[in-house]
Formats: sequence, structure tokens, C-alpha cells
Amino acid sequence: MNSPQQLDPRSVWENPLATRYASAEMTKLWSDNHRYRLWRQAWLALAEAEAELGLPISQEQLHELRTHLEPIDFAKAAEYEKQMRHDVFAHLHTFGDACPKARPILHLGATSAFVTDNTDLILMRESLDLISIRLATVIERLAEVALKTCDIVCLGLTHLQPAQPTTIGKRICLWIHDLLLDLEEIDHRRTLLRARGVKGTTGTQASFLELFAGDHAKVRALDEIVSRKLGFASSYEVSGQTYTRKIDSQVVAAVAGVSESTHKAGNDLRLSASFGELEEPFEEDQVGSSAMPYKRNPMRAERMCGLARFVMGLAATAGQTAAVQWFERTLDDSAPRRLVLPQAFLATDAQLVIYANIAGGLVVLPGAIASNLAKQLPFLASERILMAAAKAGGDRQTLHEAMRRHSHAATAGIRQGMPNDLTARLAADPLFAGVDLAQAMNGHGLAGRASAQVKEFLSGSVKDALAAHPKRLNESVLRV
Repeated sequence: MNSPQQLDPRSVWENPLATRYASAEMTKLWSDNHRYRLWRQAWLALAEAEAELGLPISQEQLHELRTHLEPIDFAKAAEYEKQMRHDVFAHLHTFGDACPKARPILHLGATSAFVTDNTDLILMRESLDLISIRLATVIERLAEVALKTCDIVCLGLTHLQPAQPTTIGKRICLWIHDLLLDLEEIDHRRTLLRARGVKGTTGTQASFLELFAGDHAKVRALDEIVSRKLGFASSYEVSGQTYTRKIDSQVVAAVAGVSESTHKAGNDLRLSASFGELEEPFEEDQVGSSAMPYKRNPMRAERMCGLARFVMGLAATAGQTAAVQWFERTLDDSAPRRLVLPQAFLATDAQLVIYANIAGGLVVLPGAIASNLAKQLPFLASERILMAAAKAGGDRQTLHEAMRRHSHAATAGIRQGMPNDLTARLAADPLFAGVDLAQAMNGHGLAGRASAQVKEFLSGSVKDALAAHPKRLNESVLRV
């Protein structure tokens, strides 16, 4: 029987987040090559810091470590792990084989969590940076559409029932506002991230205190130096064997919050597509259905929603993992973290790549928007008509009863397939003779300050957020 290494890749399961959905940038961040290179960088940072603080580590040994950060002999590491049943020890031996002079000082005073935890914190930091860029890109593209559509009046919907008109641009601003909150939370979590640093097997730093002959100042300095070398301003003040898994829970909750926003917008878009008002991009050769050639399914928004639900589910696992860590640490966190952390980021990245694609090619269909609004306008203008008739000298209560009767009669006709004739009914009623019904049916006035709100929002909070996040990436390939 073939070993797993000899199997055709197509005969084993591969994670579709990496092969189908997420961007090359995010999949590279969570790749084995990047992760295990970071392990080696952590070992190097520890050795450098220990040498700086006086331990007998030579420049020759440090040079050997620096020059062998890559390549990594993954086949050798796999053989070691098969023998030892310990991934950190396997890679430690593999690195030691590449650096025989430095082997004696590798991992000096450290525990496995030194490399695994510090590396995971770096990966989360890098991933949050990428998510932040993706969010800014989506916000920027949506803002462009919102400005162009700020005056396109559409039927507002509450309870998914006809309500006071709004504008397409204002509705898109609701999506943007959610993303601004997400961007703020992502930035907040990124800012709060620290290194685990060097804390020892149960967080007491006992091994390092031994190495430095009881010198507490040097142990504190070691922790600070290593943290800075790993790109952090500081480390968590206390830890068990690992940094608290509460950090993972908070970070995953933040990316799950992004998923809440993408799902809401994706649902809105799917409903709008069914009403014929908005469409996601649809390419010339794209097939909507294998059976129904006319179909223009909102497959991008559907995929975005599906991925969002997946990430929101991962947040529960991250929280449970934080809750069940006994005392200084238990190993039942390892498997879920290997699954949850990379997948939460890959799936969120995939959603934002899709969202940017949708926002950059969103199709607005003014004809259907106007038609849908027109069907409901007589009802929506009823309050304005009542006020105008009362100002013209009518009795408000009498007018209200007349409007109620005419409205119910018009609704009964609509249910029989007839057009909405409420305007004609009111025009024929002397009680409403003093009302300019044409002016009352002006949809723009019924949308209140929607257009102005869009412009104020885009020129204020949105502009400020984009200015604070100027970096953009080249267009990521939407693979399916």
C-alpha cells in the first residue's frame, strides 16, 4: 500500500479554503513553509538574546542559525515526528542537523510553546493586517457605488415588507457602516496583540532563572528582547505554559464579526437580485444553472454567505477551547487551534475577496427599482396626503377613514392582479380635491435626508477610515 507521501494529491482530501477560495496571500501566510521558518526565527531570536545577555553562545553559532533558516527538510522532519510523536522536537532536530555547531544551544531553556505560541501570535498579527487591507478595499469600492447611487430612490423594507422609501446609496452605506465597525475591531485586536515571550514550562520562567544564575533582571530583559525581535512591543505579563487562549477567542470573534457583516450584505444582495434591483457581476460566459440557461444566480453572494456561516461557527469552538484549559494548560487545545485559526482567517479572506469583486462590479437596475417603488408609492405617500388634505381644511379623522377604505379597496384589487389604483380613487374623492397628488407621489421627498446622509457619511467617517488605511493589494484572483 502506498504511503500518504506517494499518493496522487487528487486521491486525498485537500482543504478547499486553500485550493478553491482564499487568496494566495493568505494561504502563503498559513503555509507550512512560513510557519516553520517562523519557528526557526524564534529559536534564532532566543539564542541571540541569550548571547546578548552573556550566555556562552558564539557568533559562529548564531551565524550558522541565520544562514539555515531555509530551506527546511520537511521529509526529515516527518521522519523525526513519526519516530518521536512530537512536531516541535522533530523540527528542532531537523534544524539541529542543519546547524551542527549551534545544536547544543538550540531551544535553550525553552518549552515547545515558546515556538508554537509566539509563531501563532505572529501569524495572527500578519493575518489581521491582511484582513484590514481587504476591509479597506471593500469599503472604498462600496463607497464609490454609494456615491453614484445616493439619489436613486428605492422602496425601503422593514420586516421585508414595503416601508418608507430610502435610496440605494443609503442602503449600501448600511453595509459600509458595519464594515467600519469591523475595521475598528480588527485594528483594536491587532494593537492589543503581544508576544508570549519566554515564560518557561508553566509560565514561571524557572529554567531561565537557572540559566542566568538567579538574576531576575536578566530574565525580564530576555523576555523583552525576544519579544522585540519577534516584532512585538511587549509580551503578555503572565502566562501558563501557553498564552491564554482567550486571545484566540477574541481574535476569532473579531473575524467572525466581519462574517456577520458580509452575510448581512450578501443576503440583502440576494434579495435585491430576486426583486430585479441589483445584480452581482455576471461574466459573459458564466453559467447560472446546468438545467436553466436563463438563470443569473447570485452565486458570489451565496458563497460569501456560506463561508460567513462557517467562520461564525468557528468562533464558538475558539471560545470553548479558552474555557476548558485546566490550570496551566491542557493539550486538548492543540487540534482545534490547528483547525480554527487558519480556517477562520482563510475563510474571512475569501469572503472579502468575493465582496471586493462584487462591489467593484455591482450592477444597479434603475428601471426595476423605479417600478417596484411605483407599485407602493400611493400607500407610502398616504401620510403626506393626509397632512396636505388637512391643511386644505379637511377633518383629519374623516380623511383617515376615507384613506383607510380606499387603501383596502386598492389592496383587494392588487391581490386580484389589478394595478394599484389608490391614486385614481383619491383623485375622484372630493375630500382630497385640494391635494396635489402628483407632487405627493414624488418619491424623492419621501426619502427624507437619505441622499444628504450618504454624502455626509462618505465625506466624514468613511474618508477618515480610508485615509488611516491607505494600503491596497493588487486584485486577488476570484478562482471560482
